[in-house]
Amino acid sequence: MLRRSLENRDAQTRQLQNAVTNVEKHFGELCQIFAAYVRKTARLRDKADLLVNEINVYASTETPNLKQGLKNFADEFAKLQDYRQAQVERLEAKVVEPLKAYGTIVKMKRDDLKATLTARNREAKQLTQLEKTRQRNPSDRHVIFVGRNRITESYNGCYPNNSSSGRNY
Repeated sequence: MLRRSLENRDAQTRQLQNAVTNVEKHFGELCQIFAAYVRKTARLRDKADLLVNEINVYASTETPNLKQGLKNFADEFAKLQDYRQAQVERLEAKVVEPLKAYGTIVKMKRDDLKATLTARNREAKQLTQLEKTRQRNPSDRHVIFVGRNRITESYNGCYPNNSSSGRNY
């Protein structure tokens, strides 16, 4: 029964490791692609601003009717670029920044998982030692009791939300 419990925990741990690795990989890619998209959108806005300036320069050299039409076109095109600027700012604030923050969260979760694995491995080692002690000296109840207490403390340190009352070593 204890072995099955350990195997279940190992399976859960592997599943968590795979999930963290998967998120780390894909969210990193998403962040890079969205950032590239935002940069390209900003460059497109910059090029459109240059186009508006060039249209205004050209309009200043033309006849009054054409000049008025070009100026109106340049103004409308500039308004479109204002929307593009709002799009860039919104993407940076609502998409890129949260994805960057998620990277920090994933790193913290990986560290938590590593600490849990270390504690679990320590607990498994102590269980093995306790079993060896039981086999070598089954009548030494004090040593077995101390070993159980160490394992219980280790378990509670690794899994603080669980109570050890139902565990049998």
